[in-house]
Amino acid sequence: MSEANAAFRTSLLPNGLRDLLPPDAAHEASVLQNLLTVFQSFGYERVDPPLVEFEDNLLQGVGAAAARHTFRLMDPVSQRMMGLRADITPQIARIAASRLGGAPRPLRLTYAGAVLRVRGAQLRPERQFQEAGCELIGVDSPEADAEVIVAAATALDAVGVQGLSIDITLPTLTPHLCHELGVDPERAYEALDRKDAAAVLALDPAAGPMLRDLLAASGPAEQAIPTLKALDLPEICRADCARLEAVVAAVARDLPDLAITVDPVEHRGLEYQQGVSFTLFARAARGELGRGGRYRIGAPIGDGTGAETEGEPATGFTLYLDTILRAAAAPASITRALAAPDTPMAVLDRLRAEDWVVARDLQDGDADLKARARALGYSHIVVGDTPVAVSDVGV
Repeated sequence: MSEANAAFRTSLLPNGLRDLLPPDAAHEASVLQNLLTVFQSFGYERVDPPLVEFEDNLLQGVGAAAARHTFRLMDPVSQRMMGLRADITPQIARIAASRLGGAPRPLRLTYAGAVLRVRGAQLRPERQFQEAGCELIGVDSPEADAEVIVAAATALDAVGVQGLSIDITLPTLTPHLCHELGVDPERAYEALDRKDAAAVLALDPAAGPMLRDLLAASGPAEQAIPTLKALDLPEICRADCARLEAVVAAVARDLPDLAITVDPVEHRGLEYQQGVSFTLFARAARGELGRGGRYRIGAPIGDGTGAETEGEPATGFTLYLDTILRAAAAPASITRALAAPDTPMAVLDRLRAEDWVVARDLQDGDADLKARARALGYSHIVVGDTPVAVSDVGV
């Protein structure tokens, strides 16, 4: 085997995994830090759960929704099965219920870290990527729902995401309506997922027209909310819609320029949400920037029969760094200077304090510093104690 072929084989990675190289790795780190700074300014405190946990802990409660995405392995020490996290939110729920179970509420926690999934999705083929998010635990109110939406949107604006929009959903609305009218929700979801109004109408003489009307209520919030209010829905569904209206009003009050749409029957990807939920998009990025919504810690996933009233109330969101990087502002240009090997440390310290990236040349002998700078990608060289653009040297 040739050296070139051997090098190629050793550089191959499993499908959906990648190396993040300069300058992209530094850009991701900078964006991540800026997001966390905004989260912390809203009062959210950082926690850092482990990458791997025992499977029965990781996949209980809200973690059950991530079971099909989770890699498993055997712990050689305890001989128990472990899982590599596919989502960090279930870990935050565990921490809130156990280690911070006695902490005052509301509990505001923020986090960031890598996740690994068994397989990628069509819009996100990556199987490993960075997540960052917030969880607000112990309060069940429209104001809490609005707070996490505003925090997410504010953080995305801070990293330069343009054309941000949010789609707010009610994952409980369809199961509540189906339960009230005695319709199988899975049959309803099949038709609703296709946005097939004729198939929805044919589901049931009573539920079909209502579900069709809900399907038609999707769109900009200022149009969707009045449409929902005009429908003759069961009381539990009207309560869902009233909560949605209150959340939209609170978000619009704090972020009047944010584009808000409503899709009352969307549920895909929101398996453990048990109340108002949302997805974040941007014009410049294909796919979702993040998802969030209301859930309950220590409760089974709601099915429209009342499970969503059990457990401790919580709401939050998760942002996906791989998608955000495609929509965020380009990284600021970095001024890099190459210094001769004998440049005093005091000079290097002063330049670094002035926000220069500066390194000594390590080439042996009397190498041409200008040529070396060009080869290494430095825009300047240090002449005496002053950076000079490579293009100006010798002119």
